[in-house]
Amino acid sequence: MPQIVPMKKKWIAFVVVLALLLGLVLLAVTGPVNGPMPLWMSILPPLVAIVMALLIKEVISSLFVGILTGTFIMALYSGHGPFEALGGGLLRVVDTYVVGSLFDADHVLIIVFTLIIGGMVRVITANGGMQGVVNWLSRKARGPRSGQLMTFLMDLCVFFDDYSNTLVVGNTMRPITDKLRVSREKLSYIVDSTSAPVVAVAFVTTWIGAELSYIQDGINAIGLEASAYSVFFHSLAYSFYPFLTLGFVLMIILSGRDFGPMLKAECKARTLHASETEMLEHKTNKAHIIDALLPLAVLIFGTIIGLFVTGYDAAVWNDGSIGFFSKLSATIGAANSYKALLWASVLSLLTAIVMTLLRGQMEFGKVMEEVVEGFKSMFNAVLILTMAWSIALVTKDMHTAEFVSQLLLQWSLSPALVPVLTFVLAALIGFSTGTSWGTMAILYPLILPASWLLCQEQGLSVEATMPLFYNVVASVLAGAVMGDHCSPISDTTIMSSLASSCNHLQHVSTQMPYALTVGATALVLGVLPTALGLPSWLAFLMGFVALGLIVRLVGKKVET
Repeated sequence: MPQIVPMKKKWIAFVVVLALLLGLVLLAVTGPVNGPMPLWMSILPPLVAIVMALLIKEVISSLFVGILTGTFIMALYSGHGPFEALGGGLLRVVDTYVVGSLFDADHVLIIVFTLIIGGMVRVITANGGMQGVVNWLSRKARGPRSGQLMTFLMDLCVFFDDYSNTLVVGNTMRPITDKLRVSREKLSYIVDSTSAPVVAVAFVTTWIGAELSYIQDGINAIGLEASAYSVFFHSLAYSFYPFLTLGFVLMIILSGRDFGPMLKAECKARTLHASETEMLEHKTNKAHIIDALLPLAVLIFGTIIGLFVTGYDAAVWNDGSIGFFSKLSATIGAANSYKALLWASVLSLLTAIVMTLLRGQMEFGKVMEEVVEGFKSMFNAVLILTMAWSIALVTKDMHTAEFVSQLLLQWSLSPALVPVLTFVLAALIGFSTGTSWGTMAILYPLILPASWLLCQEQGLSVEATMPLFYNVVASVLAGAVMGDHCSPISDTTIMSSLASSCNHLQHVSTQMPYALTVGATALVLGVLPTALGLPSWLAFLMGFVALGLIVRLVGKKVET
């Protein structure tokens, strides 16, 4: 049921946005607008979208207004009058940015993949396969704690891609956690806060190719004689946020404690009777687990095979000087993850359809009706993703990331503070743009040469510089993931909430306190002390102990 937003908050949001637009119109009328746009204005579109979303609890209209703010500002500083800029900006929202986001082939592949996953899930729900999974897992997961733990372990198993992780685990575990009275907010938190951290630090994932290419660009800029893979491997010793997040999720699950908005959501879920979900709507006596497991296995292993096929390089595999895991990592890193996901999802859907027909569970016409209904169920996800991609294009055209970077990099800093600054900067950019990959693409070429040169100007030796350099490399990735976790316009955050059927802004508001808690711990007890010379193993120990104490002292038991 849609959440009813208090009229007062709607009016507050309307007044805020109206005041902003009127201020820009006044600026256009009284000030020069033919010159270059002040770079500080580039932060307004994501800021408006985020503030409005938090106020009115509705994502699509908030993203639309954020995009419109950006197109209006850009039109003003292109020499158009205020009313012409408003009209032209309104049209550009659709014909330039929405359409432009859909012209990206990777985005279209994600949309098709998402729709097909929706169709597959609907079919294995209708044929009783998901009921079979629920029946089997229910015997293993007998309470909220074991249900959450099983979700966490499934997340670790689907480690190779964050999109596959969120969609597979969220859709599979939702009926089980519903039955065990685990809140949708908690399910989406576990899914979201396990997927990206695992994918970000694992050696064989769809992220590794992009990460290594960005790192290599930074290495080339400073003339450092080191491989990108070696730098990435050494940086894992400083990847505090991803590893501490995984530990924190496990602590929350095992302790049975929560705090903040998540505590309220969990207490509310426990007081409700186990509800019948959409996964249980289709009454059938043919609940066979194999009808769900085989299509899901085709999806997972098909993706892995697709990654290998699209990334295979005979020269790499014939090189005897390269180890097996290095070859595998290079192959996955060079793979086209979007094609692999698309191929695997198509095969998964076909497997579900064929099994349903062969076992005589439904007529062909009924199966296709269920497929179409599955497509329809993902329309909201596709719409929100499209709007999120559109505002990301606006922030790119307005150079939002460059503004945030320049704002913070203009300060004179001690080399030991560079990793701290990098983490904060990456988190801000990730939060403002909603993309970890975009944050890495922007920051790695910028911050790696800057940090290296700063250390050299301060007279540090290469031996003293390398630990700081590894810390900076890790801080870009860690900060990007943290900002992504807190951002309402992040595509992975959106997909996590939708796969878990959780109100998106409820997911953001319940996850953010946890992400900020881990982020602050990682920064204060991890990034900063190691930049000052503390061994990373000791920093990790301090971080895990601190998080354990926070859960114990601040968290409260959720009655089952």
